[in-house]
Amino acid sequence: MYRVLEQDGATRERRDQLTHPAYQKPELLAAASNRLWSWDITKLRGPAKWNYFYLYVILDVFSRYIVGWMVAPREGAGLASKLIEETCEKQIILPGQLTIHADRGSSMRSKPVAFLLADLSITKTHSRPYTSNDNPYSESQFRTMKYRPEFPDRFGSIQDARAFCQTFFAWYNDEHRHSGIGMMTPAMVHYGLAPEIRQNRQLVLDAAYAAHPDRFVRRPPTPLPLPKEVWINKPQNSDVNTH
Repeated sequence: MYRVLEQDGATRERRDQLTHPAYQKPELLAAASNRLWSWDITKLRGPAKWNYFYLYVILDVFSRYIVGWMVAPREGAGLASKLIEETCEKQIILPGQLTIHADRGSSMRSKPVAFLLADLSITKTHSRPYTSNDNPYSESQFRTMKYRPEFPDRFGSIQDARAFCQTFFAWYNDEHRHSGIGMMTPAMVHYGLAPEIRQNRQLVLDAAYAAHPDRFVRRPPTPLPLPKEVWINKPQNSDVNTH
């Protein structure tokens, strides 16, 4: 009977099926500092099982500079809104200047955050569900932190977590040479110091080549290029005017 019904197109799934809405793939461009930020929250294990502290981090996508962070005892929209607002004031963000990207966590999609961003004339975007590649720079920064040799298995207190982050973010912004930004530190790129530093590197390389050209077989050495644009999900086969 079922074979006959199937041939006639009379069989179908009768149970309710969960359908997901179509989420748009975010395609975001940063061509300068303070144009595109990415933010996320990660858990830091506390002194006992099931005890966590929550690390909020806001990162500038173009420069990889950590513009704002906070360690809190809980996750909440109010805390996130306060951090975003204070960070915008510190970085002197003007209306219409900035896009803030995040995943679809409850704090990220909360009404307090949405209202704040609307008041500040900041565009907000979100990753697709379960798509870590839509927020790669925050994910990479958390990985760098948690794979540091001094990162502990657990923090004894929230003060310990804050002290660790204070030291880590100072190192990350001011000392860490990042391969994605021409082996500059995030602070060098964020505050516009990178072009002059690259010129100085070129002078040193030119002097080394003049003194020992035999050490450079293929061509005279040049420093790594500086970023001109940084994408989250760069469009494929499309001519995008980035000027």
